[in-house]
Amino acid sequence: MSEIKSHEFDGFLKSSARHYRLFLIYGPDVGLVSERAALIAKATGVDLNDPFSVIKLDSHDIQSDPGRLLDEMNAFGLFGGEKLIWVKGVANEKGVADGLKILAEAPPEGSYLILEAGDLKKTSATRKAGEARSVAVIPCYQDDARALNALIDAEFAAAGKRLTPDARALLLESLGGDRRASRNEISKLLLYCQEEAVVDEAHVEAIIGDASAISTDEAVDAVLSGNADQLLHAVQKITTSKTPIFLVLQACLRQFQQLDVMRLEAEEKKLQPAQVMQTLGRSIHFKRKPLIEKALRVWTSEALAQEMKRLQGAILSTRRQASLEDTIALQTLLAVTLQSARRSR
Repeated sequence: MSEIKSHEFDGFLKSSARHYRLFLIYGPDVGLVSERAALIAKATGVDLNDPFSVIKLDSHDIQSDPGRLLDEMNAFGLFGGEKLIWVKGVANEKGVADGLKILAEAPPEGSYLILEAGDLKKTSATRKAGEARSVAVIPCYQDDARALNALIDAEFAAAGKRLTPDARALLLESLGGDRRASRNEISKLLLYCQEEAVVDEAHVEAIIGDASAISTDEAVDAVLSGNADQLLHAVQKITTSKTPIFLVLQACLRQFQQLDVMRLEAEEKKLQPAQVMQTLGRSIHFKRKPLIEKALRVWTSEALAQEMKRLQGAILSTRRQASLEDTIALQTLLAVTLQSARRSR
């Protein structure tokens, strides 16, 4: 397996990507997965506008027809030239995993394969199939502070603008969770400030919203406790304060990610939730600790992964459909709240 770490990706794209035919791109950051898949596709040199050269499939297409992946990869292009098979929505489908395993043994010389996957576990068949040296595996985890700063620097440099230190600090608070959403927020800010040479804190507050204007803990706690009425009350307060409900989605996602880390700690070390809280829960406010500990008892890793995927998808949808942001966010939060209520019974 040739695993490309986050800080290695840019160098890999420039110098090494052309040596591979098979790419597995996966991770919880769906926006970053999509972005990197698009960059890899461009790097192949295949004409992405030619429908005969680029075959886009969904994982369900292969699941219903297990031989299709191999057929498409080994078929000759209608007008010659190289082909790109681009499969999205990959999880742990047997047809995909089996096909990748066979292709990894002898990658076709005339075709490229890009697999876009979600957050695959180490034990998943798809990841195991990608362990062959002929497969470039590119994990996509949420941006840390260094990656977010690099993204900000790149976008502002391209726009020929500067960002004050205070504005950068405030902007960083509102980013993360999804690369595409972060890039869209920065683009929105730059568009708002297109006549300004320097972007300051006031600009960030005006277009992105002050993340500290109102606490989202009340809404997150309502979701975790499965209390829909409490959630609606909290959301009403948030919208009245003109704080974007998008921030509640972000806060909820961060909370579920923290729970996921704590749940894995409990499972790997065979610890009780109370013991995990003593180590990984120190930063949690004492009033919230009983709720978090209860959540650790009722949520499994698989269930947490499912809700994180739901929240990530909602965050991406709100960025793509800004006019429906409130509706998408509220429907998603209510759906997660319902799942919490069912688990608390």
